[in-house]
Amino acid sequence: MKAFPVANVRRWMCWLWPRSLRGQMIMLVLVGLALAQGLGYAIYRFEERSGRQALRDEFVLTRVVSVARLLADTPQTLHARVLNAASSRSLRFSLSEQPTHVSKVGRGRPAKLRERLAAMSGRDVADIQIGLGSKRWKKWREHKHKHDVSDDNPSHDWWKHEHDDHDDDDEHFWEEHPVLVLATRLGPDRWLNATSVIKPPEPFFQWPTLFSVGLAALILSALIVVTVNRITQSLGGLASAAERFGRGEDTEPLAERGPEDVRGTIRAFNHMRDRLDRFVRDRTQMLAAISHDLRTPIAALRVRAELIEASETRARILATLDEMQRMTEATLAFAREDADQEETRLVDLHALIDSVCNDLGDAGAEVEYRGPGRITYRCRSTSLGRALRNLIENAVRYGERARVMLTEHEESLRIQIEDDGPGIAESDRERVFELFVRLESSRSRETGGVGLGLAIARTIVHRHGGDIRLENRQKGGLRASIVLPIASG
Repeated sequence: MKAFPVANVRRWMCWLWPRSLRGQMIMLVLVGLALAQGLGYAIYRFEERSGRQALRDEFVLTRVVSVARLLADTPQTLHARVLNAASSRSLRFSLSEQPTHVSKVGRGRPAKLRERLAAMSGRDVADIQIGLGSKRWKKWREHKHKHDVSDDNPSHDWWKHEHDDHDDDDEHFWEEHPVLVLATRLGPDRWLNATSVIKPPEPFFQWPTLFSVGLAALILSALIVVTVNRITQSLGGLASAAERFGRGEDTEPLAERGPEDVRGTIRAFNHMRDRLDRFVRDRTQMLAAISHDLRTPIAALRVRAELIEASETRARILATLDEMQRMTEATLAFAREDADQEETRLVDLHALIDSVCNDLGDAGAEVEYRGPGRITYRCRSTSLGRALRNLIENAVRYGERARVMLTEHEESLRIQIEDDGPGIAESDRERVFELFVRLESSRSRETGGVGLGLAIARTIVHRHGGDIRLENRQKGGLRASIVLPIASG
């Protein structure tokens, strides 16, 4: 027989095991509760069975001691009546010259009962015999009805051994039962025999008990689910706010709810959010102020440069000042973009890319766009459009043409912009995203760029939780890929 692979078990366990914190907490608590309830129920049932058995044994021993004492205090002419009165459906007494023998003799339980009976009756252990066996037992009611008990027959045959002969006509009056046989010596050649029917144990599963255990488990499970939902709801709100904050959205401070540990986590997130907002705002304002203040000295230098008589020197100084002016304006634009608090909303990403490509195409650029159709995406459309424009303009400027493609994946959206230019060396693919960096091998100062386009584009994409990757195509040219995560909250 082929063994079941362990890998399949692990695969099924991974598939059944919930991935969310709420699901795992509920699963762990419910599994633990089920194990505890099941173990508690099993212990209770075993203890109950043991207790009932001990009570039955104590009852039988007490009856035997009582009947033995009663026989000792009454004349022998009354012994038959005493035995008949003391006998019941499950416990029957008889007198004989020899102790009753059974087909099987036990050691564990009979030995303990023998010592207990000796202690209760004050007799020697040698005067007591106890064993376990099996007897063919006449049904009590039919036996009482067909065979009247005679007072003159103290050793009336209430039961017969399974090998004893009996009439075929009475076959339906006999049943096979396990029995406990106790024999105690009353005198020389005189033994009191007690035969007790061993009742079969009750079914392990008792519906009333199972109902009470199940009801308690159901109530506890409901309380656990409510508590876990209360905890994880706050954590879910925190995760959603953190994701929105990571995408650059303006988020309100979260309400501090839930247990103290969760409230402390939410409080720390709110403080972190406030500090990051203040840090970015202060740095942006400082950058904007520096760029703005540079305008005045640049303007003063331009006036003084006009007074220089040497035309060649004046032209060089004015060109340098023009470049400084462009860098200042670009820095101000970058600071304004960084300080922009555009509202995040759902837009048709396909329509946004198509609009940018059409605008550049109307301006004379060679741009081709392919997309799957309408795709709604939560973003800041103005800033994302600016990042796309910067990348497409670079592709057209340095690669002659741009081919734009939009593809949708399971957890992300990918926008690819390809050109037919010379590409970028692998060692320079990260450096081109730094501020005011231009690669002289492929970028000319005459184009008017100051090295902020890619930096601005990546900043915008990062604020949407995505990234920009550059790679050279095998057939030549550069491929810029914008990867935007599909928001889960």
